[in-house]
Amino acid sequence: MSATAYLQPMPDHGSAGSALLSPIFASATVGEAFSDPALLQAMLDFEAALAAAEAEVGIIPATAVAPIKSACDAGLYDIAEIGKAAALAGNAAIPLVKALTAKVNERARGYVHWGATSQDAIDTGFALCAKRAIAAMRGDLAASIEALVALIETHRDSVMAGRTLMQQALPITFAFKAAVWLSGLAHAAERLKRVENALALQFGGAAGTLAALGADGAKVRSALSARLDLTEAPITWHTERSRIFDLATALAGLSGAASKIATDVALLMQTEVAEVFEPSAPGKGGSSTLPHKRNPVGATAIRANHRRIAGMMATLTMGLEQENERAAGAWAAEWETLRELFVLSAGSLEKLRDMLSGLEVDPARMRQNLDATLGLPLAESLMMVLAPKIGRMEAHHRVEAASKLALASNRPLGEVAKAEPAIAGNIDAEDIDRALDPRHYLGSTEVMIDAALEAARQETEKS
Repeated sequence: MSATAYLQPMPDHGSAGSALLSPIFASATVGEAFSDPALLQAMLDFEAALAAAEAEVGIIPATAVAPIKSACDAGLYDIAEIGKAAALAGNAAIPLVKALTAKVNERARGYVHWGATSQDAIDTGFALCAKRAIAAMRGDLAASIEALVALIETHRDSVMAGRTLMQQALPITFAFKAAVWLSGLAHAAERLKRVENALALQFGGAAGTLAALGADGAKVRSALSARLDLTEAPITWHTERSRIFDLATALAGLSGAASKIATDVALLMQTEVAEVFEPSAPGKGGSSTLPHKRNPVGATAIRANHRRIAGMMATLTMGLEQENERAAGAWAAEWETLRELFVLSAGSLEKLRDMLSGLEVDPARMRQNLDATLGLPLAESLMMVLAPKIGRMEAHHRVEAASKLALASNRPLGEVAKAEPAIAGNIDAEDIDRALDPRHYLGSTEVMIDAALEAARQETEKS
């Protein structure tokens, strides 16, 4: 995409700029936080704070601050014109600084952008936008976690089939499944908080050394980071992009946690499963031709976003490799990629919030599906009861044979086991019935659920 297109005014629906498609995937709120006016204002905020910090240190006259600050209003600038000029200049900061300088009075204009470079303004602008975007995302993340906690507490006794490799394996509870979801989301919240705290000022001047500011460069950097409420990095990071990569990784991790939940919900919504459903609403999840359909539209959008985000991570991973003290291409590749990464991950989070807040769970259907498999998901339980009597391998062999017979004859495993001398001759009918009751084969489910809840509670309190 050209620099001209990059700086066109962006509609409220997100960075992709499509009124038709973006609402399906993108967050309008975070799209606004990364809109062209917002990014332009963030870069101007850098310029205003730079002048104030330099005046504080005594590098430029204090009288230059007010004229520069008054001109640092994005509403004063023609974004389209700056975009056209950026196409020739190579980045948006060059024409912006030129336009800013022209708006400052003659006595102060010589101090605009003093000692800084284009990348300082752009990187810091992105950091400020990222800070605002993460703040906007925090509410949806907290609401999603809160909804999961409620689901867990409601469904501690909702027994269902645990599935491995798409097949019924052992019984679990829906609370256990939701606690696994919660664990992933809580870890994503922790990573996002960590990178939010690490969002850093970029300020190094032409080659990163702040040479234009002489011995006072570090003092200006400290004053500037304090004014913008950004972390002061120990050294210029023009071509050391681990901070951007960490930020991208946190967003991709959040997308992945949401996509894990979305994938499970989509699978549980299958007609033959029908254990969980996204909340219904007029016009939601229908088909253009099939009146009976109830499609997992929220889950679909989240999963689509995650696939796109995976590709963006490839771009940002390549961005770790940058030449010398200013990159020819890798840095520029971050701009649209990072903005889109924010807008899509935030869009997924909004979809997840809505999905979890109104998720419809059918415990009766869960139990029906589990019972439909003739008790076979409890075969291991029966084997472990039999094993102390005849040894584990022999118990495995006997229960495996009984399972095959149950399946072939379409009879419950309990009925077959009670008629099998190698089993019933070693354990009584009550032991068989108890072994095949899913409520008695849930292991440490409750302990792990409580631990996941506590870990999420602690993370929520930190955030």
